[in-house]
Amino acid sequence: MQNPDTLIAILSCGLATWLLRVVPIVLVKRMTIPKWLLHFLSFVPVAILSAIFVENLLVIHVGHWPSVNWPNLFASLPAIGVAIITKSLFAVVVAGVASMAVLRLLGWA
Repeated sequence: MQNPDTLIAILSCGLATWLLRVVPIVLVKRMTIPKWLLHFLSFVPVAILSAIFVENLLVIHVGHWPSVNWPNLFASLPAIGVAIITKSLFAVVVAGVASMAVLRLLGWA
């Protein structure tokens, strides 16, 4: 490394990331979480994945309504079908990547 500040920044970011992931786990191990909070937190992954999914289906145009990203929409249809049938996140990811690869191979994306 030419600049020691870069190394310090990388190590600091790594430490911060590690602390943000480890400290909550350590704290939760030592306390009992109420059932209502566990029920509430069970919806977080679905909400986050839905937000990421919809955000990638829309193209933002400043001052106008968003438009549909057609290649992403077409690639997501087989992935949605696989999700309904298998309920496997790995299978959904593989189906989505394969669908986008086929669309790009055909020149539609």
